[in-house]
Amino acid sequence: MIKVTPADIERFLADDDDQPVVMLNLLRFKVDGGRQRYLEYLTMAGPIVSRYGAEIIFAGDGATALCAEPGQSWDAVALVRYPNRSAFANMIADPAYAVADPIRMSALEEAVLQPISTIQL
Repeated sequence: MIKVTPADIERFLADDDDQPVVMLNLLRFKVDGGRQRYLEYLTMAGPIVSRYGAEIIFAGDGATALCAEPGQSWDAVALVRYPNRSAFANMIADPAYAVADPIRMSALEEAVLQPISTIQL
């Protein structure tokens, strides 16, 4: 799934505890120029992400999976910290983000957005 739906946001916000949340992004690019289009998306989305208090805390290229079923390797991974879940929801509702998001979607064959909360070990 690549597109975030209103139902996705409703479920996501139901767990909002107003605490920071890190979004794990697993990305598989389309073969024909997907990585380049994703970089274009990042250039457009960077200022929007910052406006909502978010920051990319890690981004990296995926290597061959050590232990995974066929097809479960990812081209890139990113961790983005948001002040809270509402900040993410407000960001993707921003009209400027609506201009950048089609570029993201045209770049991706598949993606997973997995919210991660801090745990106390």
